[in-house]
Amino acid sequence: MKSEKISELTTNRLSVYLRCLNTLAAAGIKTISSQALAEQFNLNSAQIRKDLGYFGEFGVRGVGYYVADLREHITNILGLDKPHRVGIVGAGRLGTALANYRGFSKSNFSVVAIFDNDETKIGRRVGEDEIAIHDVREMPLVVKQESIDVMVIAVPARAAQKVLNQIMSAGIKAVLNFAPAPLSARLDVKVKTVDLTTSLESLSYFLARPQSKVTTTRRHKQQFEELNEINEQEL
Repeated sequence: MKSEKISELTTNRLSVYLRCLNTLAAAGIKTISSQALAEQFNLNSAQIRKDLGYFGEFGVRGVGYYVADLREHITNILGLDKPHRVGIVGAGRLGTALANYRGFSKSNFSVVAIFDNDETKIGRRVGEDEIAIHDVREMPLVVKQESIDVMVIAVPARAAQKVLNQIMSAGIKAVLNFAPAPLSARLDVKVKTVDLTTSLESLSYFLARPQSKVTTTRRHKQQFEELNEINEQEL
């Protein structure tokens, strides 16, 4: 792996590549070139080679990439070779919906605890897995007991910074934030914010743009890649 800092855009694209490889593997495809991978999934072949080049040489001349091997490499690079246990702060509609989301398990994530300060919710259980709702004041203890290493913030914006402070005090280094608020974290804590409103407004911008009646395939692909880049930057 090269010593230069890897950008978040690169790691975002690695996640996309892994999903594509999972699809190929499910279809029984054993090998694929960067060009074929790009054409099949509307990606950029040069970008694929550049991103993978940060971590080593995975392609074989005349063959391309072995799908199973590349899946394993990217899985290891993203740290998905081991399970991650997730806690959610906020037992409202969003928090409980996230707790019930079955897609987490496909990426080796599992929600094991929910936290809230509403006494009417504390002690209840949520979803098929009956995930317990804990008093947010018990977070440090529960984080240790459940070996939680990722936390999700699903509270109103006004409470988000206070919640982040509690999360950091509990020793968590990775946080996914759904609150529409700018947060201040320590340098050793990674906060990734998902702003649904900003993403929708970005889509609105593209809907409002004048569209040419005749669009070439090349132009369409460029617009697709441009939209992907903007969405990655927001996430």
